[in-house]
Amino acid sequence: METAPVQSKTQTAVRTDLGAIFVSLELSRSTWLVTSLSPGNGEKMSKRPVDGGDVAGLLDRFAQLQQKARLRTGRSFPIVTIQEAGLDGFWIHRVLEANGIESYVVDAASIATSRRRRRAKTDTIDGEALVRALLAFKRGEPRVCAMVKAPSPEDEDRRRICRERKVLIAERVRHVNRVKGLLFAQGVSGYQPLRKDRRKRLEELQTGDGRGLPRHLKTQIIRELDRLELLLEQIAAVESERNSLLAAHEEQAAKGPGKAAMLLSLKGVGAEFAAVLWAEGLCRHFDNRRQIAAYAGLAPTPWQSGTIDHEQGVSKAGNPRLRTTMIQLSWLWLRNQPGSALSRWFVDRVQSNGGRLKKAAIVALARKLLIALWKYVTAGVVIEGAAMKSA
Repeated sequence: METAPVQSKTQTAVRTDLGAIFVSLELSRSTWLVTSLSPGNGEKMSKRPVDGGDVAGLLDRFAQLQQKARLRTGRSFPIVTIQEAGLDGFWIHRVLEANGIESYVVDAASIATSRRRRRAKTDTIDGEALVRALLAFKRGEPRVCAMVKAPSPEDEDRRRICRERKVLIAERVRHVNRVKGLLFAQGVSGYQPLRKDRRKRLEELQTGDGRGLPRHLKTQIIRELDRLELLLEQIAAVESERNSLLAAHEEQAAKGPGKAAMLLSLKGVGAEFAAVLWAEGLCRHFDNRRQIAAYAGLAPTPWQSGTIDHEQGVSKAGNPRLRTTMIQLSWLWLRNQPGSALSRWFVDRVQSNGGRLKKAAIVALARKLLIALWKYVTAGVVIEGAAMKSA
């Protein structure tokens, strides 16, 4: 009985000519796990922890990896790193690039994982998976993962104005609802905390059974109004800063109107919509309409296997703020731009379905409108039938 020949150790190793040291960073608040695959070390991956936030320790670890690879092979190798986009933002990526290190930030959801119902997950396993994804990406394998394009510090900072306003608006809604709820429990309705005479009207309120407001309840509502008025001041300050930013962008556009100004010229598009669309999406470069639809999470998600072929809806994998804004803008577009080709398409689509599936149609309109706005601000293609604001 013949037995199979025993393979040598070199045959079982990963036969890859590594031209660099590939490193993944599994980041947490307390520890950074550095997983590396170096030339001359076979298929073995090295794993070493570094204290979270210790950039000097991380760079020292990279120097050690390069020194060991130089001793094994007699050659010097560059460092190529990968990390997941997440809580740490892009500052580590910028530090690495400033030190001459090739760095990539990957969308973690784009990396293939085991489909078992209970799959093992540890920082060690995730670190190795990141290294394998980086190797495949550098080999040029298509669709192996989706690398995130890090925004510039200026673009990243510009987004904060609209994002802060959204947070403040949500807080304002909570305070208004809390005041109305406290009064409704006493039989009082119709009080509007956002009116300028809110404090005067508060003094005139009576409960449903004809009593004046209880002392402690009135004191609590006054404190709620104090916080509400502070929020209103902050919202006004943020909106003023937003308007100044739009005006400055218009002044910097020497060759013609800037993107934000072009958006503002459309009827139904206000300062907030224009600022969000510009800061969250249209300031970036996209090669085609599929890229911008995917960035907003408005790209379709097909499910096709054999004879089964249906759509699962939009992917929702992109920028959630841009996607939400486009849905809101689509409803307003129907009201302010009824004569545009996009509005007529929506009406015909809904009527063909017997007036049903409006929500699905508005998402489709949001995708079409985003693509049309992108063409408008980048190539000057005017949206068919769109009305412009009067001078």
